[in-house]
Amino acid sequence: MVIVLIYHFVIKVNHTTVALTFLIGVLIVSANWGLRPAVFMALFAALAFNYDFLPPIGKLTIADPQNWVALFAFLVTAIIASQLAERARREAQSANERRREAERLYKFSQQLLSSDNVVELLNAIPRYIVEGLAVKAAAISLPNRPDVYRSSPAIHDLELHDLQLVCMRGEPMTDPEKHVAFMPLRMGVRVVGSMGVSGTFLSRETLEAMSSLIAIAIERAGAIEKLGRAEAARESEQLRSALLDSVTHEFRTPLTAIKASATSLLSNPALDTAQRLELLTVINEESDRLNRLVGEAAEMAQLDANQFELQLGAHPIDEAVEAALEKAKPVLGQHPIEVRLPSSLPRVRMDEGRITEVITQLLENAAKYSSPESPIQITGEFGNRMVMTSVADRGPGIDDFEQSLIFEKFYRGRDQRLQVQGTGMGLAIAKAIVEAHGGKIGVTSQPGHGSVFYFTLPVA
Repeated sequence: MVIVLIYHFVIKVNHTTVALTFLIGVLIVSANWGLRPAVFMALFAALAFNYDFLPPIGKLTIADPQNWVALFAFLVTAIIASQLAERARREAQSANERRREAERLYKFSQQLLSSDNVVELLNAIPRYIVEGLAVKAAAISLPNRPDVYRSSPAIHDLELHDLQLVCMRGEPMTDPEKHVAFMPLRMGVRVVGSMGVSGTFLSRETLEAMSSLIAIAIERAGAIEKLGRAEAARESEQLRSALLDSVTHEFRTPLTAIKASATSLLSNPALDTAQRLELLTVINEESDRLNRLVGEAAEMAQLDANQFELQLGAHPIDEAVEAALEKAKPVLGQHPIEVRLPSSLPRVRMDEGRITEVITQLLENAAKYSSPESPIQITGEFGNRMVMTSVADRGPGIDDFEQSLIFEKFYRGRDQRLQVQGTGMGLAIAKAIVEAHGGKIGVTSQPGHGSVFYFTLPVA
């Protein structure tokens, strides 16, 4: 109508210009609203062209037969152009949809890499499908697992029977009316499970791509789990050998000394008093060492089984530090001790006797594993509702590999186990005590520059 008004009253143009302008209008309508509106626009344009621009003007008749040809050519051209524009519009829409599906599949594939645990991944995949591909519900089933992993426990329109049937047949099953689709999860030619989606109808290509991604992710997580278990078993065997070696050495050493001293006393009755006293001293000291080893083993067993009670109360940490310094005095020897505990430190919730035991163990280790007369520093600080106490030494340090092992029962440093006496249970006991208080214990160390052992306790 606008074209008719402009060309009829404002600008006078020839018939060709009018026809081309109408044709452009038909193309615009087709590109934006589709074929049907464009055909209607073409018919309307043909009638307007006939009525307003072909003689006799103002009537729906044509005087010149050539104008019939022009009108017919215009109508055919407009309809064909409309179809071409509609086809181009559909192809553009299809290309945009494929691009969006590719983007969603890429995002979906990135989400599938977020977990290396099979069970965690299976629970997360249906949720990823719903969030990433805008479906109502999704479910995953594997033949070797009895559970069906669903996007929501409240949705049950994806039946287990259908999932199992698709998995056994290895062929997809779709129901366009119900907007439900089931796809086998293929790893090459092998079916590893099945997938179901409902609420929208995705293209076959999208479903196949998605099922392949899921199958690859599940196989990847399973392979990583198997590799992790194999690596854990290997490390466990190494640790078991180290622990067995340590325990055997620690029990055998005092027993050997006691046996040798007792044998000397029995086989040499003519020994003088000084010699007999020396051998008896060895028997006494090694018996104490063996008794301590058994006692620590029993304490470790109680801590592991939670068969102990903490006498918790609000105490300043410096009381436990002072008690530990007094208790460890024979071992500390000539080591200078520097204590830096701010007076502003709040009280902590602790069993004072147990925490004294922890600090004593850290002090004894610092003294044993550092050179004589090297300083030992005790510090404290407050942060995040926790008080952290640290014991620093200038010993040989601990490499990164052993830092994760020294808190294990019976483990002792590879380079120190034959040079320094010990049971290998002190730090394990300290760890159990600190964790029972709700704190954490750890170490920072650099080989050749000493170590800093620290533990935290909650504020009372």
